[in-house]
Formats: sequence, structure tokens, C-alpha cells
Amino acid sequence: MHESADEAVRIAQRYGCSYCDARAESVTKYGVVVENGQIEHAITRHEAGIGIRVIYDGAWGFYSTSDQGKIEDGIAEAVKAAKHSSEKKRNRVQLAEIPIIEKKIRYEVKKRADFDLLNDIAFECDSAIRENGKISKSTVIALDTTTSKYFASSEGAMILQDFSDVTVEMTAVAHQYGITQSVSRTEGGRGGIEKVTDDVSVMQEARKISEKAVRLLDAKTAKEDTSTIVMNPDFVALLTHEILGHPSEADRVLGKEMAWAGGAWWSGMLGQQVGSQSLNVIDDPTIEGSLGWYQFDDEGTESRQKQLVKEGMLVDHMHSRETAHTFNVKPNSSMRATSYQFMPLIRMACTCIEGGEWDPGEMIRDVKHGYLISDMKVPSIDMKRHNWSISCQYANRIENGEIKDLLRDVIVVGTAPEFFRSIDACGKDFTVRPITNCGKGDPMQQMKMGNGGPSVRGIATVKSVN
Repeated sequence: MHESADEAVRIAQRYGCSYCDARAESVTKYGVVVENGQIEHAITRHEAGIGIRVIYDGAWGFYSTSDQGKIEDGIAEAVKAAKHSSEKKRNRVQLAEIPIIEKKIRYEVKKRADFDLLNDIAFECDSAIRENGKISKSTVIALDTTTSKYFASSEGAMILQDFSDVTVEMTAVAHQYGITQSVSRTEGGRGGIEKVTDDVSVMQEARKISEKAVRLLDAKTAKEDTSTIVMNPDFVALLTHEILGHPSEADRVLGKEMAWAGGAWWSGMLGQQVGSQSLNVIDDPTIEGSLGWYQFDDEGTESRQKQLVKEGMLVDHMHSRETAHTFNVKPNSSMRATSYQFMPLIRMACTCIEGGEWDPGEMIRDVKHGYLISDMKVPSIDMKRHNWSISCQYANRIENGEIKDLLRDVIVVGTAPEFFRSIDACGKDFTVRPITNCGKGDPMQQMKMGNGGPSVRGIATVKSVN
């Protein structure tokens, strides 16, 4: 496949393309889905192929195939598509320059996952969840994905990246008194089985979500209240993803990618204050072990941390080489595709609110009346990601600096600028959480990444989902 990618670049140049890159990928997935002590299904899949981008007469063309014998015919079709696009295109595609690299990277795996290991882990977690008789359903998905990705370009780049991702997703559902409550947890990262056994114990997390789901059966519901809230890092991860991460993608800022609530509430606000001075936001593909860790993106741009918001001021976006040229900035390694079958899009790697100086306990003790919001659940957002509501898995009242009643079915409602300007404290407990199913594009591409942050304190409205 590597040789076919190199050959694809040479063929594109013969067809008169001003630029071409080819991504040859081989992906193997295996794992198991366990529900209530039974294997729901086993996962075994292998796919390999090449995705080829060309620029012809200032426009993009793309072709992907798993058949190496069809590469030249595919490039001819990609050139034909670019010609048609060029006839109606006002602005010609121009790419910002990047260093041209030749490199091979194999990301560290301390202990290889195999099907038997994943199967054992899934059944052990399922058993731990179902120890309590009030649990009506347990679901555990244990998965290993091993990827080899080779990138070649007409500029001379040749980059090989080999990596593995191991994830375990767990859900505990409790039912009693006609009430049903569910608590979920995802663990894992880039590496081997150690990501779910050594870095964190999925068995302990399985017991925690089981216990919490059962406790929520007797929890109270919230009355609508606009007050001080302290969000834990897991909830902050989803808030950051939806309301800070996606609006930072330059294609959305430019209005070129509007699928799936594709707008950006701060479009045109570079250099302006968008939050309090306590708000600092980064996107960082160099965080080792996270699902968003990589050394080169799918354009061959070397990864680096991007500072998106600095002391409340919007200072940068996530860029492709094309949008970097539009904004007259350097590319910042933000282009990725789900697989060789798709054109790359501007995607988050590991978008986070940076940690602060506060002890999380002190943040709570300073609150006279408010709420502790814990763990992500379901987001609802408008097209600009300006108005948002995000449900949490559980919450607690805070009264006079003490954590009180456990609350279920809680949703947090806010508007982006008002909430981010209200932030007055960020904790020392910076945490990166794994995200396994971020969707973007049409057709949709699902992508793995990291998101995170510390505990964060601000003002928003809390109410019951029901």
C-alpha cells in the first residue's frame, strides 16, 4: 500500500495536478460487546485502502479505493471532478507552506491487547456492574483498534504512523419504583491494554457507576435555579468539546462546514474578549496517551499545541493548510479523516480548558448556594453553538460550602459568552477524557479524540430534564 501511495502521487503529477497527497491506511478492529452476562456480539474487522487528494486548476478532487488496480482510473475521475468544481469556484485553493518531513513513528504500546484479554475485561466489568440487584441492564464494549497510516505528498513528504487505541465503554442501568437511571463511563486511550488496567482501573469504575445508578433511584429532582455551579472535569470535557472546540474549527468559522450545528458563535471575533481572564483554552495533539495524540495530521503538518483562548481573549482557530492561508497564519496540524475513504476535515485533537490554581474543595467551600455538576451526558445546542443545554449524569446541591442532596435528571442551560465571562475559578485537577464518537461532516465522519479541563466555576441555570 505504501508503494501504491507513492505511485498515486507520481500519476497525479503526470495528469498535471499542482498538488497531490495520498493516505494509505490499514486498520484492524477487534473486541466484544457484553450485555447482562452474555456476548451480544464479537467485533472483528480489517480494512485497508488509499485516499487520494489532488488540486487541479485551483480546485480539490478526491478519490478513495481499496483496489490498488483502480488508482489511475480514480485519479482521472478526481481530476475530472476538480475541473468541474474549478469552473464555478471564485477563489482558487492555496496552501500555506509547511516543512516537508520523512519520518516513521511507532507509538508506545506497553502491553498488546488481544481478544481474550478484552473479553475477560468486558465480562469482569459486566459482573461488577450487576453485583447490585437493582441493576436492570449492564452494557460493556471493549475494543482495540490498530492503525498503520502512511502519508505521501507531491511535495516530498513520507510519513508513517503506527498506533493502537484501547477503549472500554460501560453503562449501568438501575430500575425500581418505576424510575430508571443510567450512568456511563468511557476509559482508554492511545496505547495498549495498560490504558484500561494500569492508567485507570475499569473494574473500579464499573463498581462506581453501578453504585451511582442505584443511588440515583432515591435522588431528588432539581427546581429551576440560576446560580453558581461547579462543573467537574468530565462535564467540562463535553462543554469544551461542544461550545469551545467545534466553534474553533476554521472551516466552521468561515461558514464552509455547517452540517451538524456547524456554526461558530465567535466568528469574526479574533482578538476580542470572549470570556473572563480565568478562561484559557488549548487544543493539544501532543498530550501523550490521549485519543487525540499524534505527531502529524493528515496533511503532513507536524503537531503542536494551539492556544485558542488566552485570558479570555480569542487568539486563534484550528487550521488546515488552506484555511491557514486564508487567515495568513501558520498551519497548526488540525486536519484529520476518519479513514482513507474520506477527505480530511478540521478536527479537534485534545481541546481543553487549562487548569488553574484553585483546589476543587476550596471552589466548593466558597459557594453559599449552588450546584456541583458531575459527568457528561447529552448536549443540545443551536446552529451557532451560542445557546446550549447539557444534561449531567448527576448533581448535588451546595449549601454554605457543603455538598448536600444528590440530584437526578439535571440539565444545565446557558449562553456561551455569558457563561464563559462568569467563570471565576479553575481547579488544579486538570483531566483529559476520551471521546470515541465525535461526528462532523456530510457524509458524517466519526472521530476519536480527547477533551478535558479542570473543575470550573461559573453561573448558569439548573433545572430538571422532566
